[in-house]
Amino acid sequence: VQLVESGGGLVQAGGSLKLSCAPSGFHFDGYAIEWFRQAPGKEREGVSCIASSDSTTRYVDSVKGRFTVSFNDAKNIVYLQMDSLKPEDTAVYYCATKTGCGSRGYLLWGQGTQVTVPS
Repeated sequence: VQLVESGGGLVQAGGSLKLSCAPSGFHFDGYAIEWFRQAPGKEREGVSCIASSDSTTRYVDSVKGRFTVSFNDAKNIVYLQMDSLKPEDTAVYYCATKTGCGSRGYLLWGQGTQVTVPS
């Protein structure tokens, strides 16, 4: 079983990217899926989380109003739509499964996808 992220790239400030997180070997049913990011020299930061059961979402303050997380049950894919991107959003973005958005620790995470927003 694994998670595969895709959709990263280089985009100018103010632009948009849409990340995808697809599981291999299992379905997201019953899990919460969190996007977190890791920038060089910075601590890992949880960006957004969605509960597959009821699509309840959470966002870190720095991305509220700019990022939107969603879950397509039929395709079994979680998306992170990122708009109005800023240089400080530059990081490797990972998706991970959790038992709930409020739980600590990740069950499984992917290899990450790089997002670069030049200043």
